[in-house]
Amino acid sequence: MKKQIGLLAVIGLMLLGGCSGGDPAPTPVPPTPTVNPPGAVTLTSPEKNKTCETGTVISDTQMEVVFTWAAAANAESYDMTLTDLNKNTTTTVSAITGTTTKVNLIKGTPYSWKLTSKSSKTTQTGTSETWNFYLAGTGVSNFAPFPATIVSPLPGATVTPKAGKVTLAWTGSDPENDKITYTVSVDAVDGKQTPVAALTDITASTVDVSVEAGKVYYWRIRSSDGSNASTTVVYQFKTP
Repeated sequence: MKKQIGLLAVIGLMLLGGCSGGDPAPTPVPPTPTVNPPGAVTLTSPEKNKTCETGTVISDTQMEVVFTWAAAANAESYDMTLTDLNKNTTTTVSAITGTTTKVNLIKGTPYSWKLTSKSSKTTQTGTSETWNFYLAGTGVSNFAPFPATIVSPLPGATVTPKAGKVTLAWTGSDPENDKITYTVSVDAVDGKQTPVAALTDITASTVDVSVEAGKVYYWRIRSSDGSNASTTVVYQFKTP
């Protein structure tokens, strides 16, 4: 009897040992591969601040202009943003896969352009510098300054005055490096009222203006090199 009990105990231990392997080892999760975001493009042509960019004549008013740049690291495609600086209208050329593209543009017009680098592997992008240039016109001997670029307030922004004033700021450049003076028109009507003397032909690119609470203000900037001038479109901001 004792032998039978001992035999049963051994068999039980053997069965228990055969079923006590535990849970299987978890399947290792492979590490997430590192995706490098696209780099910023280096623009090459049209050159920065070029005064007389040329292209293939399409008509009396248009030229086909070739844009080129150096490829950005990790980029699969590019979007080009092209702005008519006279009208402040923007055109986007999307999904460019090479390092060149052609666009029909209006003669005698200032433009800016920049490129955004993209990759299907990430939502991150790279952004180039923004370059200005003048497309050649007919018989132009002196080019007007590029229209000023608004820094602040941004269009449509709500701005809280400090001591009853708001600071207007912008940047400007001239394709021939002529000295620029600015005339700032700011009012609560349409941005086209006669500017006050203190805001006429100034050399600074920032100015404080008096405002009232709860109003919408309109403003624009005229840039002059003494011979020719350019004017921005009208922007607006409001006070709470």
